[in-house]
Amino acid sequence: MEVEAFLAHAIALEREAARRYEELSAAMHTEGNRELKAFFARMAHFSRLHLAEAQARGGFRELPVMRDDEYQWPEGIGPETAAWAGVDALLDGAEALRLALDSEQRGHAYYAAVAATTRDPETRRLAAEFAAEESQHVAELRRLIAARSPA
Repeated sequence: MEVEAFLAHAIALEREAARRYEELSAAMHTEGNRELKAFFARMAHFSRLHLAEAQARGGFRELPVMRDDEYQWPEGIGPETAAWAGVDALLDGAEALRLALDSEQRGHAYYAAVAATTRDPETRRLAAEFAAEESQHVAELRRLIAARSPA
């Protein structure tokens, strides 16, 4: 995958991640769970920072404008969208965390797969950086889930 196509994918992925975390934060607000509301708002912020980084790296390049059906996602759907049925009023904190973990794991797997399979050295470097950041999110979610689980 060439760097321009990778950045176009990363922008779409991170934009979706930010939107999903904002939805989770709003759901936790509705549930009255201040801790998770703040956590998901912080994760949305991190996704927006990652989005801004991808946009900045693509700033001087001509990135492809892609329709939804032109993205080359695993399973044909964006990693942050896969397995997402939406947030409803019955979503509790534990389920919200599981949903977030699944999305982060898929995002990490996507970036790691690009890093492992691309022949373009710049794409490999960028994908590895993005995968490393996603792995930090996965680890943070796992710690939070473990801390909230009964012993």
